[in-house]
Amino acid sequence: MLDLAIQWNVDPVIFHIGSFGVRWYSMGFLLAFLLGYYILSSIFKREKVRSEYLETLLLYMFLAILVGARLGHCIFYDYDYFFTSNNPAGRSHVVEVFWPFRNGHFTGFSGLASHGAAIGIFLALWLYWKKYRLNAWWLLDRLAIVVALGGMFIRIGNLFNSEIYGTETSLPWGFVFLREGETVPKHPTGLYEALAYLLIFIVSYCFYRRRKGQFRTGTLFGWWLVALFGARFLIEFVKTNGVVAGSPLLMGQLLSLPLIVGGLVIAWLGHREKFPQGPFPQGEVKEITRKWDEKAEKERLKNEQKKKKQ
Repeated sequence: MLDLAIQWNVDPVIFHIGSFGVRWYSMGFLLAFLLGYYILSSIFKREKVRSEYLETLLLYMFLAILVGARLGHCIFYDYDYFFTSNNPAGRSHVVEVFWPFRNGHFTGFSGLASHGAAIGIFLALWLYWKKYRLNAWWLLDRLAIVVALGGMFIRIGNLFNSEIYGTETSLPWGFVFLREGETVPKHPTGLYEALAYLLIFIVSYCFYRRRKGQFRTGTLFGWWLVALFGARFLIEFVKTNGVVAGSPLLMGQLLSLPLIVGGLVIAWLGHREKFPQGPFPQGEVKEITRKWDEKAEKERLKNEQKKKKQ
């Protein structure tokens, strides 16, 4: 069994700048946002939606994913350590929730949960919709495409960190995570999820391109929820973290079930055209677009003055 297994001992740090280490995980997080921004830019341009909406949305999504995923991990998977004194130290570590340093060294966050990120995204979109009136269901159909791609990069980062792996296996692609002191092959569940998310991204994006963005609002997002959290539910069967007392299911499975059911309901409602169509069913907020136009005009005049001076 060991002869067939992959001996995994990759350094999670790509390089150091002084005492600061740039990790594969952080690089994956950055790539996820850059590629997501590029893809969404082309989508917004295709559907004639101003780029200013996307630039503002990027900030909302960055904070929502980071805060939501971090809180999700701390609450769902390590509540006792962070919020109670029921741990070996005899005290809570709530101050460490958003503190990325340990022993004076930058370590980043050693726990992010996709279910928490999903909740954070929903809340951020609600706040975004309240201000900009961009159709949230239309936006979710398009955000889902890039979120799946981002999830792939995050899970690859988990693999490089030698974390979130599963139970022992005799399969030839089992990984021996040497940095974690493992001596037997384990299921590389981070890699399983990365491949599942990549497939979901490809199918979602191809569907969008083939339909040229013209489909019933909510349908893509609904089926995306079913596919993504359905894959997560199945992969959890070979995981070990997130055990829930008195339940045959892991925490990740319990959290996935309502999202799968919700996805089916959303897809059904979308098919029956219960959601508003198009990016601005109520029209744009004139006050916001006027400010953007004024700012663009000032920039144009400023650039013209620079050219004249040259």
